[in-house]
Amino acid sequence: MKYIKEILICFFCVIITTGHAQEKRVLTFNDYLNNVKQSNIDYLVEKYNVDIAEANVKAAKVFPDPELSVSYANNQNWDLQMGYGVDAELNYTLELGGKRKARINVAKSEKEMTDALLEDYFRNLRADATIAYLAAVKQNRLYEIQKESYRQMFMLAQADSVRLSVGEIKEIDARQSKLEAATMLNDVYTSENDLKEVLLQLALFQGDKNIELSDSIAGDLNDYKRVFDLASLITAAQNNRADLQVALKSRELSHNNLRLAKANRAIDVGISLGGTYSSIVKNEIAPAPAFKGFSVGFSIPLKLSNTNKGELRAAEFAAAQSKSQYEGVELQITSEVMQAYNKYTTACRKMEQFNSGLLHEAETIFHKQVYSYERGESSILEVLNAQRTYNEILVSYNETLFDCATTLVELERASGIWDIRIDSTEEN
Repeated sequence: MKYIKEILICFFCVIITTGHAQEKRVLTFNDYLNNVKQSNIDYLVEKYNVDIAEANVKAAKVFPDPELSVSYANNQNWDLQMGYGVDAELNYTLELGGKRKARINVAKSEKEMTDALLEDYFRNLRADATIAYLAAVKQNRLYEIQKESYRQMFMLAQADSVRLSVGEIKEIDARQSKLEAATMLNDVYTSENDLKEVLLQLALFQGDKNIELSDSIAGDLNDYKRVFDLASLITAAQNNRADLQVALKSRELSHNNLRLAKANRAIDVGISLGGTYSSIVKNEIAPAPAFKGFSVGFSIPLKLSNTNKGELRAAEFAAAQSKSQYEGVELQITSEVMQAYNKYTTACRKMEQFNSGLLHEAETIFHKQVYSYERGESSILEVLNAQRTYNEILVSYNETLFDCATTLVELERASGIWDIRIDSTEEN
């Protein structure tokens, strides 16, 4: 019976543990980016600009409205029996010079430029969100390093407590190891708080209104060393960068605004069609029968304002300015790619130092110092120095991994390509 109870207790413990494991929220990089694309508040706000631009295209297709005027006239002295009259007139302005077409082209250019702006906004948002995810992965790794360091020091302090009780070590050594364990526990708390802060940043990127932090995140800071050709990256940037497309659409918009300014200088013709009705006049002095009439006419405005070419000149200068801006964006893109490429290659060189065995050597020294200390051949200070050195190298290694990954993100942001993989079991 006793064994049956123990088996049941173990069984229920396994069920509870499995349930908690199933409830654990693990955030993957793919899911994270999908959430950013679908729910990021600022990105959703930017999308409204596209809807507004589409509505403006429809609005630009509207023809001028006709005008209908109706008037009624009557003599105030009813005794004279002069009758009454009703006039109606329909007026319409016929736009000449291609004004409507020019307005539509301007609205379409604005719509295309808005699309490019949205694409460029997402390019930067995706890169910023990826760097934030990498920062969370790095901080999660640093948190694990701090926990492992504390565990090792705590085990060492426990062992020193036993060794002190049997007189193998001095009291000062036992106190020192215990103090170091307590200090490392504070470092664990600080690292845990830093991890929560970066996870909160991920929640903000995803537009999570409930601010629910993930229990863990997938992925690791792997070796992101890749081989790139600088000339190919510059060419790819000139072909793929959305901000260059924005500059190109801005040029088209400026030229369309110039065409609209020229079209607005054309003369519009007003066409009118009217009808009148006068009732019978029963006045004895000047009687008149009732009659109906109609009128057709047109009006031509005197475009004296065309002598002022300020609007036209402003549109011409804006077109010339947009050309220079496009050339400036091209030069800026080239500069950004070269800078990002240099930073990435520098970060990769730093990685080579760790790959040459630096990390393994520091770990070996630390474990040998612990072994020597346990045999009474070295002091606690030597162990602590070896552990600090090992921890510093571990932190520096993860910082270098993070720099290598983030500089790769910046290089792909600058070149307009996207091939970042963070989750080891997933493909982006």
